[in-house]
Amino acid sequence: MAGDSLRRTGTTSRRAVLTAGTAGTAAALTAGLAGCETAGTADAADSAADEARTLSVGGRRPKGKDTVDVVADFGARGDGRTDDSRAFVRAYRHAVDRVWNGTGRTVVDIPAGVYLIREPDALIGAAGGRPKANGLRFRGAGKRMTQLLFAPRRAADSYLCRNEDAWANIVFEHLGFRSGTPGASFFYSYSTGQAQDYRFTDCEWLGEWTYGLALDGSNTNSEMRWEACRVGGAWRRAFLYSGLSQRSRDPGQQDQFLNYWFNDMKVEYEWGNFLEFPYGGSVTCRGGSYIVTGRRPERTGGPGESGESGEYGRTSTFFRFPRADHHGSVQRFHAEDIRFEVRGPDTLVIDCAWESGTVHFNDCDDTAHAFKDFAPGSRPHRYRPTGPGPLVRYDSCQLSGKHTYRPAGDGGGPAARYDMCLLANHGQEDFAEGATERIRYVDCRGR
Repeated sequence: MAGDSLRRTGTTSRRAVLTAGTAGTAAALTAGLAGCETAGTADAADSAADEARTLSVGGRRPKGKDTVDVVADFGARGDGRTDDSRAFVRAYRHAVDRVWNGTGRTVVDIPAGVYLIREPDALIGAAGGRPKANGLRFRGAGKRMTQLLFAPRRAADSYLCRNEDAWANIVFEHLGFRSGTPGASFFYSYSTGQAQDYRFTDCEWLGEWTYGLALDGSNTNSEMRWEACRVGGAWRRAFLYSGLSQRSRDPGQQDQFLNYWFNDMKVEYEWGNFLEFPYGGSVTCRGGSYIVTGRRPERTGGPGESGESGEYGRTSTFFRFPRADHHGSVQRFHAEDIRFEVRGPDTLVIDCAWESGTVHFNDCDDTAHAFKDFAPGSRPHRYRPTGPGPLVRYDSCQLSGKHTYRPAGDGGGPAARYDMCLLANHGQEDFAEGATERIRYVDCRGR
């Protein structure tokens, strides 16, 4: 009876073992183990069936190669003189044709060479929201080895890549991009929920651009990562501009653009802004060197090219957060283990108007030019909130010039803390200016 009970339940009950005696115990255990094996086999079969259902795909596997070469397969020359636009358009169309069950199936190899591209949207031409797909990969031979020279006949609104709510999970590896037409742009990304998850590894940008990545739409455009890339050239607006709002009925929805990571970067460009976030946020920058080598020309002073009276004047800013009002979880910025070079008074490390959130610099250094005459009067870190402002913290940093806290409205200014920092040009009594009542120094050393 005990054995029958065990076979039905597939378990060894404590009561069956106690009442069956020695023989009953052996029988019960044997039956219990058999029941467990049966149950385990059934569970494994059910699990395999579930996995098969999860992995099942419909339709026929797409034709063509998984990995294609723009030279061998599509006739690109890569000599820097021949217009290779059509070869890249054909490579992209091949990738579109091979989308299967919403997943991309193509890697595009671009061998060493200089590829002249005159046609906008040639590298990615996803206008109109088609296809809806995950997975597209472009792979070069290395920075300076594979260069895409983008030289459209007109710069305004010309992008090398266009992703309008079509692709997620796009990867660029070992590639160089150069603007051959001053004021052209690299990537337009419009999203209402699809465009997201971009990764750039060992890539480089050179030449004069308007935008690197311009993010537009109402949702997503998030989860983007840059690893060991070099940002050179010059930027009329910014390398990453979040909140273009050209096609969004409610620009505030672009505060859903979140989570951008920059690791071990070499940011060394002539002028312009590196990151500018009218909307969106949650940014982390770790490691690398950040340098502005020149001064912004008057003709790129901001909207309308209005020179000194424009939005930017002559300044170049690594981290620019110009709007105060944001949704929660957006206003978060973290910089760590970065060496900044502030080579003149028109270079800003941060210009932040947030009314809340957090700003954190950890183990950063901007004192490379602190010995120069301009340094004591420079103000490379500026906070100008309309409300209380963000919580600001500097840990183990070496800092040049002065920091300014000038709230544009009521609220008393941000609360800031400097912990074990070296102040290169001033003492604690005059390092910060503006609303300084809520600033604390802990074990800092001033001049």
